[in-house]
Amino acid sequence: MSETLKTCRVTILVKAFPQPSVKHGETVCCAGITERGEFKRLFPIRYRNLGKDSAFNRWDWVSFEYRKPTSDPRWESCHVMEDRIKIDGHLSSRHRSMFLNRYVSDSVQSAIENGQSLALIRPKKPKFVVKKKKTSDLEKEKQKYMMTVSQKSLLDKDLKAIQPVPYEFRFKFYDESGRHDYKAGDWETSAMFNRAVKREGAPEMAIEWMNHIFNKEYPEKGMLFCVGNIARYPKTWQLLGVLRVNDVDQDEFF
Repeated sequence: MSETLKTCRVTILVKAFPQPSVKHGETVCCAGITERGEFKRLFPIRYRNLGKDSAFNRWDWVSFEYRKPTSDPRWESCHVMEDRIKIDGHLSSRHRSMFLNRYVSDSVQSAIENGQSLALIRPKKPKFVVKKKKTSDLEKEKQKYMMTVSQKSLLDKDLKAIQPVPYEFRFKFYDESGRHDYKAGDWETSAMFNRAVKREGAPEMAIEWMNHIFNKEYPEKGMLFCVGNIARYPKTWQLLGVLRVNDVDQDEFF
């Protein structure tokens, strides 16, 4: 008997940078949160193959059907039926802090003790750090993406190979449990860099602008980190996404 599919509705918090997959092709792991504050991990999403009615962005409300993964015991994880994804609204900037701040954990450690594999953290003393990748490592990444698009099925879209950015982005920060140093693996940060290069005219100028955003503007206005562990290495946590969310809900003062 086939497993009965479940339904869910989340607002999307992060989209990880696309990863080559032998089984599924190019996939994107996403994370969201339900209206009741339940974190959900959505995979395997072949994002660039989605249609216009299902190609969601951060803060979109998304409805989908899923089954329990066969090889991932984490309770937040959902094996999503790609053809059952539907955009179902948008969380406005005015309501983000009011909605999300109630679900922020004090630390990664407190999230672990609560049995979570996904969490929101309010970072203390965040420091955005940029490191140039080795030429050999960058070339290996390019080859993987070129191989992935060449192995598409007849029903898949014709896609250009993803061009990985030549820099590694990291954040050093503190929470109630101590100091952390996480690589930023989200698609949004890499896309931010690419847009800034086109706008500013040079990678160095783009990085200078990102330094201002992540080391001054976001910390002053308020930011959250969406963090999560790795299925094969559950004790290893990583930074999944950076969210610009006020420390205090501004509507509380009106």
